[in-house]
Parts: sequence; C-alpha cells; structure tokens
Amino acid sequence: MIDMARQIVWFEEVTRDDVPSVGGKNASLGEMISRLTEKGVRTPSGFATTAQAYWRFIDSNGARNVIAATLDDLASGRIVLADAGRTIRNAILRGEWSSEMASAIVEAYRELGRRIGRDAPDVAVRSSATAEDLPNASFAGQQETYLNIRGERALLDACRRCYASLFTDRAISYRKAQGFDHMKVALSIGVQIMVRSDTGGAGVMFSLDTETGFDKVALINASWGLGENVVQGVVDPDEYVVFKPFLSNASLSPIIEKKRGSKLMKMIYAQVGDQPTRNVPTSKAERASFVLAEEDILTLSRWACLIEDHYGRPMDMEWAKDGETGELFIVQARPETVQSRREASALKSYRIGKKGRRICTGLAIGDAVATGKVCVIEDVHDIGRFVDGAILVTRTTDPDWAPIMKRAAAIVTEHGGRTSHAAIVSRELGLPAIVGAPDATRLLHDEQIVTLSCAEGDTGFVYDGVAEIEIEELDLAAVPATRVEVMLNLADPAAAFRWWRLPSDGVGLARMEFVINNHIKIHPMALVHYDSLTDEAAKKIIAEATVGYENKSDYFVEGLSRALGRIAASVHPRPVIVRMSDFKTNEYAALIGGAQFEPREENPMIGFRGASRYYSPRYQEGFALECRAIRRLREEMGFANVIVMIPFCRAVKEADRVLDVMVANGLKRGENGLQVYVMCEIPSNVILARAFAERFDGFSIGSNDLTQLTLGVDRDSAELSDLFDERDEAVKWMIRTVIDAAREAGAKVGLCGQAPSDHPDFAEFLVECGIDSVSVTPDSFVVVKQHVAAAES
Repeated sequence: MIDMARQIVWFEEVTRDDVPSVGGKNASLGEMISRLTEKGVRTPSGFATTAQAYWRFIDSNGARNVIAATLDDLASGRIVLADAGRTIRNAILRGEWSSEMASAIVEAYRELGRRIGRDAPDVAVRSSATAEDLPNASFAGQQETYLNIRGERALLDACRRCYASLFTDRAISYRKAQGFDHMKVALSIGVQIMVRSDTGGAGVMFSLDTETGFDKVALINASWGLGENVVQGVVDPDEYVVFKPFLSNASLSPIIEKKRGSKLMKMIYAQVGDQPTRNVPTSKAERASFVLAEEDILTLSRWACLIEDHYGRPMDMEWAKDGETGELFIVQARPETVQSRREASALKSYRIGKKGRRICTGLAIGDAVATGKVCVIEDVHDIGRFVDGAILVTRTTDPDWAPIMKRAAAIVTEHGGRTSHAAIVSRELGLPAIVGAPDATRLLHDEQIVTLSCAEGDTGFVYDGVAEIEIEELDLAAVPATRVEVMLNLADPAAAFRWWRLPSDGVGLARMEFVINNHIKIHPMALVHYDSLTDEAAKKIIAEATVGYENKSDYFVEGLSRALGRIAASVHPRPVIVRMSDFKTNEYAALIGGAQFEPREENPMIGFRGASRYYSPRYQEGFALECRAIRRLREEMGFANVIVMIPFCRAVKEADRVLDVMVANGLKRGENGLQVYVMCEIPSNVILARAFAERFDGFSIGSNDLTQLTLGVDRDSAELSDLFDERDEAVKWMIRTVIDAAREAGAKVGLCGQAPSDHPDFAEFLVECGIDSVSVTPDSFVVVKQHVAAAES
C-alpha cells in the first residue's frame, strides 16, 4: 500500500488495496495499469491526489467546521438539502491551494506531459471518493468528471471543483441512504491523459447482461465522441452483445447482437469559449454506421473477461477509442452492483394478460411490470411537483434526478441505452424502466393511468390503462432431478436470457419462423430478388433496413444467426434444437415483400409448408439463406450445440431431397458434429418411423399437429374443441409407437407441448413409454419437472 502521508501518487504505484488513500475509481485505474497492462489491456496513464491531500486542503481553508455544522443543521431540519449543499460547495470553491500542494499538482502535470512528449497535455480530471465503487454501492455519477482540461491554471480550478463535487445534493443524499458518514469520506482526484475519443467513439461495457445477470456475455454500448453522453443517457447508442466463452478461440466471432442506435449527437472538444467540451449533431453517415468494427468489439470483450477474471467479480467499465490513432483504452472499471447481488434461488415471472393499446416502446430495464399514474417532468428544476408512486416520464436523467427516482413506481426516458444513468439507477432501485422511448413526453400526459411492462423481452411497452398481470414465484431450490430431460421452448431471442438460471437440459424447440417474423421481418426471397420486387413500399422499407449491407441477403443471414445465437448462448453447452422455418403460405405472405412470392391456398395448414418448401424452386433460395445462417451460427460464431430440425416432412423421399439440399448448402449430417432431427407430427412419420430414423438423429413429437391429423380435428375449431385431446387413445398409440421405434433405432425422441404441464397423467404416460425428453415453456418448467419426477418415483 502507498504511504498515507503522500499527496501525489502515480497510477502505476497504486493497487486496489489503496482505496483509503485514492478512492475506488483511482485504485481501480492503478490496479489495471500496474497489473493488466502486461496482459494487453490499455489504460491511459496519469496520477492521483490522495485523501491526505484532500483533508489538508479542507483544514487549511477552515472548511471542516463549516461542513460539520452545515450537515448538523441539515440533519436537524434547520435547513434544506439544496441550501446545505450550496453552503458547503461554496466554502470549498473559495478555498486556496497551499503553495506546496499547488506545486505538487503542477509538477506532476508537467511530468505527465514529459512522459508523453507534449506540453500542457489535455487531461480528464476525475473524482474518486474513498467510499466509491464498492461491490455493494455504485455511487453512479455522484461526483463530477471534467474532460479536456488543458493548462496548469485550468487543472487547479478543475481539481478544486472536484473537491466541491463531494457535496453535490445528490452525493449527500446518496451517502445518507447508503449509511456512510460524510465526515469519514474523502476525495481523491485522478488526472488522466485524455483519449481523443472526441474524434473517435466511447461508451460503457459490462461483463454480464445488465437486465438478467446472465454472466456469459459482455454488453457494450457505443456512441461517437466523448463517452459522457452514453453515461448520462442523452444519446441512443449502438449495442453489442458478445458470448464470452468463445473469445479464447481467435477463429470465432461470437457477436450475438449488433443493434444500431440513432446517435443523434456527439460530445467533442470546444474550440472557443470557457467550456472545454460541447455537443454537436452527428452526420447522417455517422448515424447510419456502427461506431465499432467487429475486431474492436471482440478486443473490448476480451478485455472485459481479463478485467472480470482479475477482480473476481462482474465489472462495469468505461472505454474510449482514440480517433487519431485508432487505439482502444479502458478509462474506468468498477464492480457491477446490482445483478451480482441478485438472489439466485428464486425467479419471479410476470405475464401480461388483457391490456390496453400500446402507446410507446423502448428498451426494457429489468423484467417487472408496474401500473400507475404518469407524471411528466421535462426539467430537473420542476422535480418538486413529482407525486410519490407515480411513473416518472422525462427526456433523460442525470444524478440530480436521484431524489425523485427512488420515489417513483417506474421510469420512462426518451433517450439513453442500457448503460445510461436512468438504466443504472433504476436497476439499483429495483424499478422497472423503459429508456430510449421516442416522444414519450409527448405521447403520455400527467395523471394518465398506464401499465409499464418490462416482462416481454428486450423491448419495454407502455400500455393504456390497467393491464391484467400474473405474477409467479419460481423456487429453483425446489426443482428435482429427473431421468427424462426437461427442455425449454424458446422463440424470442430477446427474452432468452431471462431463463438462464433455470436448470433446464437445453432448448427442445427454437422456432426459426418466430425469429424471422419478429426480428428479420422481411421475406428472404424479397432480399434475394430485391431488384424484381413490384411492391415499391416494401422495396423502400427493405432499402432502409439493409443500409450498410453490400449484399441484401447478408442482412437475413447475419440477423438470423445472431438472434438464434442469443438462444443458443442462454443454455450453452446444452443442446438447442432449431426448427427450420415452418410458416404457412399466408404467414409468409405477410412478411415484408412476401406477397409476390407466395401462392394463395385454401388450407395452408396442410399446404405448401415445412419440408416441401425447402427443395421447391419457389423457396429453395430462401432455404439456402436459412442454411447459411445455421452454418454461420455453428462454424463462424461457435455454437456447435445447435441441432437442426426439419418440420412437416411428409414422406421418406421428401426427407432425402431436403437432406440433399442441405448438403448443397454446406450442412451435412454428421459433419462437424451436426445432428439433424425431424418433427414427428404427421401419421406417416409414425408409420414409417424406422425409415425416418435411418435418415435423422432424432424425433421431436409435435403433439398439436399429430393430434389434429390423427383425429382429423381442426385444432382451431371451437365447435370441435372437446374432441381435440392429446390424451386420446389413438394419439397415445401414435406417441408410444414412435417412441418404441426411435429407441429400437437408437434415435433420440422427445415431445414439445404443454400437455405434460396441464396433465400430470400425460407426463406419467410419457415417462412410462421411455421418452428421452419433453420441452415446455419456461414458466411451466418447474411444474413439469415436478410432474416428471413424481412419475419416475
């Protein structure tokens, strides 16, 4: 540890054990420079003032008594917070530097310039409190940071303002709420070489998923210019998600999400005036492009792993890219304080039932639901009119909003990403929030009753009125072990991470068509044959969606592979069975540009669907894109746990044709460990089960279609609903027969459907038949696991 009597220390002398001397932020910077530089993590050099220097400044200016007396007046109610904070800050700002301290700071600043070969270098001046960045308290934005400070006089002034920022109203409130003694907290100042991200980009990175705590991914937010706009949530940044376990393999690119933000402004160096930085609009080209190249995304993610491993806990980091040199840097690292403390043995599931019209959407923060009256506040000076328990709606928040955020039922902001101030504080307070909801302050009005839902994946929704809400507590400690594997049905990549804590045996059904419909939205043939599209409106939408793609088909391949990658990542290394697209023709036609490529059918349910499309000239090029996406997912991204499944395969000869087409598109059964399953949902699949088993590695019984086609009952018919029953003896005969045939042939066999959840006797029947697995929706997982365990006992 460093000598407590010193007033200035260099970052390379500091370790994380020096929090009492230089605060959490500076201790972390020193730790990274001294311990992680040799591992390739770049951190800008600099120096720090010590806690001892702070107390010398306070005492030499007679401020200690002013601080104590003012805080006593605040505690007794004789003055209000705003007056207390102003009084203390003014006392500090009026203070003078001792000649000894001023000389020490100036000489260190000159030495920093000599080290990098520049006179009067531009520096970042950061506040680091001795109670800051601890594992159980984030202190997000409580003290100030000053960027692009140049010159000795400007540096001394910025340092004085850092000292004063220890007593901003928000910092006083936060320390009181966290139980810290104001008079035992000191402030260290970090002086760090600026990374010229004003001409590059910057942002925030977490070593886990901020909404679910899923610890196998790194989350990166990025925007042009200096990073303060991302931290404060005044821009809607790019978002990247990377699967960490594959980063050690340099041949893989496990980026499972790339979402382009609007990035309407950027913070740059000011050329004139007193302010060192200013915001300017971004160009159209900047808004349309990603801030980070894929190699940059992977480099930052690898650094996140190194930093997390070094500290032994999930981390919250700030990064910057120098626009002049192209170099990346980590400029801050602190412990993540919310998800890492979350109770792991219980899972609360929210389900929205009947609801009003959708008013606005944005990024969901958390996974809860709230109902209440709206309170729109556009300026921080108006926070006095906030009504306790209301849903706060505003443009953006910074630490000055903290006093009312903790009194809100939920929060909506027009700007910001998952790493913005509003998002971080909402998580810490346990409040559902929606950030980046355009026009929320215009679309919502005071006293309007709404329901805010963060329980439907990555996207948050605000609905008019009071929605029906079901809340279920899932006790993971009560989940029994079973011989029969219990897997999950997952269709929404955005919601996949919510269920990572479930002790499932993998994903038994990932519906590709759901992903296409909700994430791609464009008919694949419309991308292949874009130039011949006759629908001009569709053509315009496709042109806008595929900006940046030289080949429009790549939009489909990359988007589909990344979306499926989120599902595959959520349970890795357990298997994920991806069913190739199984739209009916009317559903395909509803995709953007789809009407031109689909025939009209009287009965699409048993028409041109499933396997028959894959080798047909009408869709073979579209299926080729699906195959490319799977190949990219497995071979380039690394998700070899993905199994392919063919739906609605009517005949053995059809199976042969589909397998041949797959081989032509680089997907050969058995090559690189690829397994291919088939849906068992047609009586012919049961009758010729042994022949199908020679061609496929496993069966997945689709109980809905198998029941419909065995009994000749339209599953959507209200008139025949009492006849539609998976427990009918004819259906059970079919299921028992295919299970026997599969086991004889050494093929896997499972069932995807809700019957084991709704009917314990059906679960018992499946266990008795010797089924290998059942696949159910996540919210019924615990119940099914219990039913299966009871049947096995």
